[in-house]
Amino acid sequence: MKKIIPHLWFDKEAKESAEFYVSVFPNSKIKNHSVIKGTPSGDCDIMSFDLGGEPFMSISAGPYFKINPSVSFMVNFDPNKDTDAKENLTKTWEKLVDGGKEMMPLQEYPFSKWYGFCEDKYGVSWQLILTDPGGEDRPFIIPSLLFVGSSYGKAEEAGDYYLTVFNQKNGQAKLGQRVKYGAGAEPNKEGTVMFSDFKLWDTWFTAMDGGGEHKFAFNEAVSFMVTCDNQEELDYFWEKLSHVPEAEQCGWCKDQFGVSWQVVPKAMNEMMEKGTPEQNKRVTEAFLKMKKFDIAKLEEAYNG
Repeated sequence: MKKIIPHLWFDKEAKESAEFYVSVFPNSKIKNHSVIKGTPSGDCDIMSFDLGGEPFMSISAGPYFKINPSVSFMVNFDPNKDTDAKENLTKTWEKLVDGGKEMMPLQEYPFSKWYGFCEDKYGVSWQLILTDPGGEDRPFIIPSLLFVGSSYGKAEEAGDYYLTVFNQKNGQAKLGQRVKYGAGAEPNKEGTVMFSDFKLWDTWFTAMDGGGEHKFAFNEAVSFMVTCDNQEELDYFWEKLSHVPEAEQCGWCKDQFGVSWQVVPKAMNEMMEKGTPEQNKRVTEAFLKMKKFDIAKLEEAYNG
């Protein structure tokens, strides 16, 4: 299981949207559906699912955060792996854009012979791209960070910071590509990031700066769950990734660039999947009182 997992926050649509995405992408399945009862948002659906072999999680927890294009998901259709890559990209696009909207129309661009950027009917944004089969292999689906507004121009700094944080812990992070804008690329400033990608543990991310006016920013609607093996690891990532005290709640935190993370113990996931309704109730009551998770107190609640 990957240690970093994208997490989507919905009002009520977590189950419905997961079922839709599983129907759209190949090699996809619902892995687990559970309900957390007695939260401030009421009973919350929790979904765990794979899309194209990549893990995702989602929650229905009320209309507090709205997903926007600051985090999208790049879907790589590689002709080297699929002789019908362009056709399959187009079919996937038609399903995702139905009920949604085009951000950039599906067509040829200087960087790809077939590419489109859309927002689906649940508000999640997707970049579908026909990739160049040369170079190092990349996953089918990759989270993509768009630095705009007050975060504009910080894609390089953020990428370097994340690489440092994860390398200091286990040395398993690396930079892939980083291409910058040159002169005359307005509204983008020369030297800002046109495209970059980097790997944290076993998860690839892409990142870019977006010039011009954008009416959205990073928020808690899309976060990244960092699954920690023990309290020491959890404490480390909490210290490195939490820079906004008022955003700290139930394992959620926000870094200095505005990106939201969940720093969670592996043990809690196992408790919630294997526990009885009464055990899950006790664990829920315990973690709702926490900002940073305390594994010993969660285990105490679980064991009664």
